[in-house]
Amino acid sequence: MHIGVDLGGTKTEAVCLDADSGAELFRHRVPSPRGDYRATVGAIAALVTLAEDTLSQKGTVGVGIPGTVSADTGLVKNANSTWLNGQPLDKDLAAALGRPVRVENDANCFALSEAVDGAGKGKSAVFAVIIGTGCGAGIAVDGRILGGPNRIAGEWGHNPLPAPRFYRENAPERPDIFGAGASVNPTYAAKPRPVYFTDDGDWNEYPGTPCYCGKRGCLETWISGTGLENDYARVTGEALSTHAVIDGARKGEPRAAAALERYVNRLARALAEVINILDPDVIVLGGGMSNVAELYDRVPHAWEAHVFSDVCHTPLVPARHGDSSGVRGAAWLWNEK
Repeated sequence: MHIGVDLGGTKTEAVCLDADSGAELFRHRVPSPRGDYRATVGAIAALVTLAEDTLSQKGTVGVGIPGTVSADTGLVKNANSTWLNGQPLDKDLAAALGRPVRVENDANCFALSEAVDGAGKGKSAVFAVIIGTGCGAGIAVDGRILGGPNRIAGEWGHNPLPAPRFYRENAPERPDIFGAGASVNPTYAAKPRPVYFTDDGDWNEYPGTPCYCGKRGCLETWISGTGLENDYARVTGEALSTHAVIDGARKGEPRAAAALERYVNRLARALAEVINILDPDVIVLGGGMSNVAELYDRVPHAWEAHVFSDVCHTPLVPARHGDSSGVRGAAWLWNEK
């Protein structure tokens, strides 16, 4: 059997899958230790032991984390659970459990799960996006994670927002950068051109807000659920939860509807950039924002203005395994050769 563990910010969950059928044999979750690396290692090891004692059999172990393991040092990097950074997590878990342990980015685990037996099953290239309090993505090609030499393939959330809109009153006119008066490629001739300057201060997207990574204007700051909340508060001066903004938009409240429209437009630009580079067979959406049903129609309609093609056949679909996809993908890490 394959054991998967998903280390989250608030919970750590384990699942056991039958190695052949993928049937779920066991599931259990515990609160995640905060700020304590040794306690984190202990919690993961205890979950694995509980699973094996319950089922009276041993299994392979894969762990999904909110970061990645450096190809150069073998240490965790880029984790927003910062106490993991600089630690040899895979080696420490292997020592605790007495066997090799595979550790992978949680978004990559999500992509693998959806590629193996989820919404991307049978597809060659799967781009899988997790959008909740943060924003991340993973890429699976032919049922295998695409990691890259730097182990950062799919780190989409820390790219800048494409074609940011500058409020005309505080943005310099730069036709050399923004293409004012430039000829239009025939591919785009029938489409509205992206608007870079705006007279509507609500749409000002430059320079963007600071991100925890040290940059400004990262996609995560715009298209996470937190980004939607922050944008609504920036424009209206009123704090509302993501759920309340979306509920207000559905009820026709003008300020909430405008915030959701801005969100859809930004997500569409961000995903159009992925389509132009990777041209995936499917884009799978997970995380809390994947429950916003309006996105599956409105975002593909909006990205058509930015995709470098006369038509765009890329589907945007919800994750088949929902919140369970990441932990299932951690278990499937041992399906990869």
